[in-house]
Formats: sequence, C-alpha cells, structure tokens
Amino acid sequence: MRRLLLIGIGAGAPELLTLEAIEAMRGVDVFLVIDKGDAKVDLAAFRRDVVARYASQPHRVVEVLDPPRDEGASYEEGVAAWHAQRVSALEQAMAASVGDGECAAILVWGDPSLYDSTIRLVEQLVAHGAVELEWSVVPGISSVALLAARHRITLNRVGRSVHVTTGRLVREGLPAGLDDVVVLLDGDTAFTTLVGQGYDIYWGAYLGTSDELLVSGPLDDVAESIVRTRREARQRLGWMFDTYLLRRREA
Repeated sequence: MRRLLLIGIGAGAPELLTLEAIEAMRGVDVFLVIDKGDAKVDLAAFRRDVVARYASQPHRVVEVLDPPRDEGASYEEGVAAWHAQRVSALEQAMAASVGDGECAAILVWGDPSLYDSTIRLVEQLVAHGAVELEWSVVPGISSVALLAARHRITLNRVGRSVHVTTGRLVREGLPAGLDDVVVLLDGDTAFTTLVGQGYDIYWGAYLGTSDELLVSGPLDDVAESIVRTRREARQRLGWMFDTYLLRRREA
C-alpha cells in the first residue's frame, strides 16, 4: 500500500509552513513536484527549496509535467479535460516512482482546500483504482489569511459574512447584497468592473515572497495603479498570482 500526503506549504515563504507540515515532510520518501513550465519556474523552485530545508530522511524528487489547459474549449469542458490529463500524469508518476509501502507527497501552494484542484485530482485517481493508496491532507496558511494579516484587517465585519469567489465570477456579476468579497484567480482584473460602486480594495500579489506587492484604498482611486503594477510585475517575473478583498463602504 502506498501513502500520499497533500501538504499545504503556505503562501510563499518557508517560514509560513506549519509544524504539522514540517513533521509530515520528514516522513516522505518521494516528493512529486508539479512542473508548470518556464513561466512558473519560481513556483517549482520554491517547492524544491522547501524540500531541501525541511525533508530529513533520504528521499527522491520526481517532477510531474503539468499539461496545458485547452483554452479553446468552454470553461467547464476545458477544466474537466485538463483534470483528466493531470490525473493520468499523477497516476503514472505514482506507479513508476513510488514503491509499495513508501510515502509520497505533493506540496500544495497555500491551502489544499481553497481554490486548488489537488484534492479533486486525488479523489479521481483513487476512483480509477490503478494505484492503491491511502491519502491525507495537511492544511496550509492560505494567501487569503496572509492578505488579511499584511493589511491588518479582518475579512468579515461584526455579524456579517464574507464571500469567496473568483475573478471570472466577479466579471459575470456579483450577487446582490455582498459587501465583503475575497477574490482569487483573477487573471483579467475583474475588479475594474466595480469602479464607481463604492468599494475599497485590499490587494496583494506574490504574498509571502521577496516580490510581495501591496496596495489598498478606495477602488476608484487605486484601480489603475493596481492594473499597471500587475502588468509590470508579470512582465518582470513571467507569472502573476494575486488576491484581494473588496469591501463596500458604509453609507
């Protein structure tokens, strides 16, 4: 029986790993590192740095190539096909590189439960039945938690809720009555569609890394600055991951 751990490694700094995550890494035989290509080489390098710092027993590092998503298909069809390819790649890596009785680990950026597909991929892998394994999840400090800490804010106001969503759904239109909205996976600056609607924004990119960027203020005043900062940072680093809170001002 093989074992597989999904270990949340936080939002970008080795110091953000929990003690539980570090202890779990000490028992790993094979680290499966997802290679997302040259554009995100920093992400793979960070995972390798974390392994070098915290793994204590003899281990192997196996790179798993992340297949590209078909941008020509509809969103749902494209994601489903992409996930199927990713499951196949993980299945092959587990079968070829992880021996019976060994423990493998996938280091997951942020927290595995929040806008990350690794848990769903492993559920599909187990359902296929080609590789028999036991698996578990170790939580991590998410970019959302780090965003709130960096800006010294709470995500919800007293007695009120907070809505977590994606940039794509923001662009399609927010449901009525939402005053505090956390947004992830916004590759198209959807916050610009809400200029003039009374929001403040608390924005952060590359949270926890040496490239960390923070901007906050009335959305009407800082939206153009964030768009420009995002564009320049993406050109410089080759990738972008940002998170933000939109907060409607009190009347």
